[in-house]
This record gives sequence, C-alpha cells and structure tokens, in this order.
Amino acid sequence: MLTCTEDKKDTEEYVILVDENDIPSGIMEKMEAHEKGILHRAFSFFVFNTKGEMLIQQRALTKYHSGGLWTNACCSHPRPGETVQSAAYRRMQEEMGLKCNPEFAFSFIYRAELDQNLIEHELDYVFTGVSDDIPVLNPDEVMDWKYITVNELRDSMQKKPELYTAWFKIVWEKVCEWKENPSLLG
Repeated sequence: MLTCTEDKKDTEEYVILVDENDIPSGIMEKMEAHEKGILHRAFSFFVFNTKGEMLIQQRALTKYHSGGLWTNACCSHPRPGETVQSAAYRRMQEEMGLKCNPEFAFSFIYRAELDQNLIEHELDYVFTGVSDDIPVLNPDEVMDWKYITVNELRDSMQKKPELYTAWFKIVWEKVCEWKENPSLLG
C-alpha cells in the first residue's frame, strides 16, 4: 500500500493519484482532482442486511456535489497512507454511524460527469458488508437512509434515474454483474 511522507495540512482533503494499474503517482487536493477529472483511488461500500436488502443513503443537500440524490451506503477516498479497506471502515462510521467490516469484491475504473462541473474519474474499490444495525446519520453527510430490495431498486432506477448519483448507477451495474458471476470482476 502507498505511504506518503509528504507534509500536508489536511490529508483528508487529498486523493491518491494512480494510473490504470493502480500505481500511485502522487496526491492532489480532492476538489482539484474532481475539477480536472484526474484518475484517483476511491471506494464504494455496499451494505446488505440479513434479509438481502441493500442499504442506500440520500446525500445531504449541503454536499459539494450530488446533494439530495440516493446512492449506496458509503463512497469516498482513502487518505494518503491509509489502506482502501481501512478508509471504507472509517467512512462508514463517519457517515452512517455503522461498524461494518468491508469485504473486497472487485475494482474497476469509471468516469462520470457530475453537477457543479465536476468529474469522477476513479479506480473504484468495491466492498460489500452485512449489517442489521440502524444507522446513526451524520447530518453533514447524509439526510436519509433506507433498506431496499434489489428488485425495488432496479425498478426505481429504471423509472426515475435522476434520483440516483451518477456513480451509483455505474457501480450498481458492476455489482449486479459480480453477484451473477464473482469471477468476472474479481
């Protein structure tokens, strides 16, 4: 894993730049990376309960992009010097108040145009986890949550895609492919 020794005022706001093979090439301020569409490490955490329903969250309206849209349980970026799995565990607690162990599923690269003239260009590590706990939301991050069946989610995404984040629609398709045949993406 990457370890950075560079002194930065707030490493939380920096992303790890990588090439298509996940070879680190440095760090960049998070907003600058999203303004320029530079490839960087990220993660998406999908949480299911023991009934097989998926936990989704509605992003806070104050988020710097995609406010008010529904997405998977947690997405973010590892900090320089932090493993992606540790970042997923940390952010799940920070956003949703859940202690849920992330299990690596697969990784892939995607690019998506967002509101506010921002671009997600990420090497996305996808994790899954299981929890029946009730989230305790961080209101700066999340305004609502629910567990939803896969069929209900698929139907809603087809009928009202504008309710969901751009990356969630992309990653969700990959998760469905992976669930059908885990060796495809793993």
